[in-house]
Amino acid sequence: VRFDMFFEGGHWHQTQKLQAVFTNRMLREGSHKYNSAEIAEKLDYYGAWLELSCSLEHSYITLYTLTKYFTQTLDILESMIKESLFPEKELETVRATNIRQFQVNLSKIDYVAQRRIMSAMYGEQHPCGMTVEIDDYNKITPDTLLEFYNRYYHSANCSLFISGKVTNEIIHCIESVFGTETFGKDHSKPEVKEYSPFPVSEKQIFVAHNEREMQTAVRLGQFIITRKHPDYPKMRVLITLLGGYFGSRLMSNIREDKGYTYGISADTFFCSGSGLLLIAADTAPEYLQPLIKEIYFEIERLQTELVTPQELSNVRNYILGEMYRNYESAFSLSDAWIFIKNSGLDDSYFSRIVRAVKEITPTEICDLACRYLCKENIKELAVGKFS
Repeated sequence: VRFDMFFEGGHWHQTQKLQAVFTNRMLREGSHKYNSAEIAEKLDYYGAWLELSCSLEHSYITLYTLTKYFTQTLDILESMIKESLFPEKELETVRATNIRQFQVNLSKIDYVAQRRIMSAMYGEQHPCGMTVEIDDYNKITPDTLLEFYNRYYHSANCSLFISGKVTNEIIHCIESVFGTETFGKDHSKPEVKEYSPFPVSEKQIFVAHNEREMQTAVRLGQFIITRKHPDYPKMRVLITLLGGYFGSRLMSNIREDKGYTYGISADTFFCSGSGLLLIAADTAPEYLQPLIKEIYFEIERLQTELVTPQELSNVRNYILGEMYRNYESAFSLSDAWIFIKNSGLDDSYFSRIVRAVKEITPTEICDLACRYLCKENIKELAVGKFS
């Protein structure tokens, strides 16, 4: 059985950096009923495990457990959710572990490049562009976490999803634990916060980093339409064609033909009210400018040349095959419905994607590329060594 709980409250809602993710991570470190060791031991004994994660707008707790032990493991989860303590000793351990990982990440050009492109596109005051430093880890206290916990972890702000081998007994158990009485201290819905992107004015941002690196990390970014836009389902086909699978234009040209990189991709990122196209690759310093030039060449080709029927058929098969694989199990269907709910989409979203993939024409792809891919609006960022 997979049991998901999530609360509306993430990086978007925090009053200081790292507050949301540390609150979420510390849930398993002790409650009034169980300390951290007892939580870990009991979950292990029942063959269960937890996944804790935090996004821009939500905090997630996912329990995987055997059907026959659901009641026992839900008791542990209930204590974590309703009576977390955020003990200082455990916080210091979690903080130290996270700082070490953060320091390791800072030595990686891919990590630094991702930080810098998001900051360049959104600005430091936007939750998507905010960069964390070591000092921010040291500012986290139990009181900081308790403040976020009390504000967002409560029954009026909670959604539940259950999937797998679900019995009537399990439904009754969930209702008795989380559906009969309110829990938490604050029962108001989160405030609606609005943030506008403030991208940097520079088109090119080259950052020297770790001269011992043999590679340079390249990121190109441009704002695009959101998932709610009527053109998005067909835009998804265009982005996949550009750089979303192994046979894409960017891979075929820049990896297979030119040999400038081992891998290059085009992907999307979405947050409230904005969408972002990100093109990512690692390359040798001497290939940096030729690689960027070829990216623009492939964008221009999509704007001026019609896609062949065979290439369009390949992209269709890839997108539809990935969708079917991603959502073929009971657990992955939970992911699909959680995605729909938290993205503010309607139940017909996936059927619209399928219909768009099947119906899009080469002419429409060319038109979308002309409307939404604009060289003048693309920011170029590189981190690493430069020749």
